[in-house]
Amino acid sequence: MLSSTSENGEIELLIRWWQLFSALSVKLKSQNFKPRKSAKSRTAFTNHQIFELEKRFLYQKYLSPADRDEIAGQLGLSNAQVITWFQNRRAKLKRDMEELKKDVETSKILTAHKSFLENVQDLGILKKKSGTSAMISDDKMISALNIVSEK
Repeated sequence: MLSSTSENGEIELLIRWWQLFSALSVKLKSQNFKPRKSAKSRTAFTNHQIFELEKRFLYQKYLSPADRDEIAGQLGLSNAQVITWFQNRRAKLKRDMEELKKDVETSKILTAHKSFLENVQDLGILKKKSGTSAMISDDKMISALNIVSEK
């Protein structure tokens, strides 16, 4: 059996807990607290569904409501799932196009840099072949740089 002191301590603890809970409950009600809805689990599309959605996306980036109903019915999906899939796919296409554009720009920069290095190297070879220890004139250097910038 519990001692009187231990019982009093437990009772006090329960009273404090109840007071805190009541105060929190009143505060939440006064702030119009709405409990958070549980998140819907992620849809795992089958390979067949993805294949059909991708096939449709190739020639139709946006679906009309009738097309959406049709494809949702054929694939056993909801309209919301089809809408979300097409939105996500358009976003992925946009990201892929931006990345491709950056890759092309990087390639152009690397090509120009390579041409520049080749021209500078050619100037060094010319200098060695001429047998002079004099510096290459500014005019020759500028013309070499212009060749690179024109490419």
